[in-house]
Amino acid sequence: MAASAIGDSASGCFTPENTRVFKDAETVAQAAADYVFEQINKCVTEKGQCHVVLPGGTTPARCLELLANKPLPWAAIHWYPGDERCYPVGHAERNDTMIFDKLLSSQPGLNKNFHPIPAELGPEQGAEDYAAILDATDGMDVVVLGMGEDGHTASLFPNNIALHNSNSAVPVYNSPKPPDERVSIGLNTLKNSAECIVVATGEGKRDALQKLRQGETLPVGLVEPDVWFVDEDAVRF
Repeated sequence: MAASAIGDSASGCFTPENTRVFKDAETVAQAAADYVFEQINKCVTEKGQCHVVLPGGTTPARCLELLANKPLPWAAIHWYPGDERCYPVGHAERNDTMIFDKLLSSQPGLNKNFHPIPAELGPEQGAEDYAAILDATDGMDVVVLGMGEDGHTASLFPNNIALHNSNSAVPVYNSPKPPDERVSIGLNTLKNSAECIVVATGEGKRDALQKLRQGETLPVGLVEPDVWFVDEDAVRF
């Protein structure tokens, strides 16, 4: 299904020009997977490799599942979770557990290309170690993000001090949803990526998107996404 545009009154980072609206979450996931596939191939053609940030969340998970079935240049891609909960390795609610299950389980020989966040070490040490990994690259080429109902993205929550940390990976405390402690890729790293998309579906995201449309500042807007993939329920204001 072809995408439609949102209303002309949108402003700031969430505009008709950079927003693609689809019928439902499944169609959004398919369109986002197609777009990410195109961006990765373009990057690999131009640079020989591609560094990709991946999200958690239900709709993004479906996007990754669809992406896994495409003829990707797997050996040339490096994958990075956008954030991680401070749970033990292998915990069912870690983002890297989902990413491996949905995307990378079919490529066991390429585990070296997946760079999980060592959040099991705690927020400070996990962020320090992950920053070293990120800083060894030339920056992220493709960033795929989800969005929470409060407008957070990765683990960058509204009014949280982590938003003001300029490091490439940052410790996160006092998360409004469990667990309390996390590690996130920092705002500057996400904002300075070559290509950033946000996937947001369902009526639960409507309030945050409307606030963005009205010019309110939310973490997901601070990232300055290049393209938004949303469904009709999310933008039925």
